[in-house]
Amino acid sequence: MLYKVEGIVIKTVPYGESNTIITLYTKEFGKVGVMARGAKKPKSRFTSITQLFTYGIFVFQKGRGLGTLQQGEALSSFRKIREDLVKTAYAAYLAELLDRNTSEGDLKPDLYGWIKQSLEYINHGIDPEVITFLFEMKIMKISGIVPELSKCVSCHSTEGDFSFSIREGGFLCERCSYKDPYRMQISRGSVKLLHMFYHLDLARLGNVSLKKETKRELRMLFDAYMDEYSGVFLKSKKFLKQLDDLS
Repeated sequence: MLYKVEGIVIKTVPYGESNTIITLYTKEFGKVGVMARGAKKPKSRFTSITQLFTYGIFVFQKGRGLGTLQQGEALSSFRKIREDLVKTAYAAYLAELLDRNTSEGDLKPDLYGWIKQSLEYINHGIDPEVITFLFEMKIMKISGIVPELSKCVSCHSTEGDFSFSIREGGFLCERCSYKDPYRMQISRGSVKLLHMFYHLDLARLGNVSLKKETKRELRMLFDAYMDEYSGVFLKSKKFLKQLDDLS
């Protein structure tokens, strides 16, 4: 059967001497794997459409197994991402995060909008670290591992100062802090940001600017929490940490 979809290339894998298997995240079907025959040949009509992050229209033939790309039209290559190492690194992390937390054919319409919007923001110069925090929060939501960020996970209090407990899965108020001696002390600003990230619609993001110290605090928290609950190791995350060490 022939399918026409709107999608974004989130993964590419060479196959043989001249072929490429691409993973698309599509508006219509969610994640789909497609073989692009001859895509690695110099004059292939599929060369540009099969590049990582490419947003476009794809037509493919699919039966029970892997689909076969028939034609495609690139609507955006997110050129400014490709031209910048840091932007590329963050975009690659988002793409891998999406790939590893979704199954083929498991359609979650919000995810398509989130990855497309995130790449557009990074391409237009919005801080990629902020976009990454927001996207990670969305992935945690759809994976069912989002922490409690609106009140104390133990007594449900919404007042006072909070710390963050990896073990308990969210905020702990001062009265309940004894429940986790290894809780993370975080600033009031980070508490507010985490609450905002949880509720914010990506499409309505304004110009968010975070201090370097705040970013580091949030990154430590996100990394520790996702390492504990996601069970997924991402190669792109290792490269991001190397970039961060150099900054």
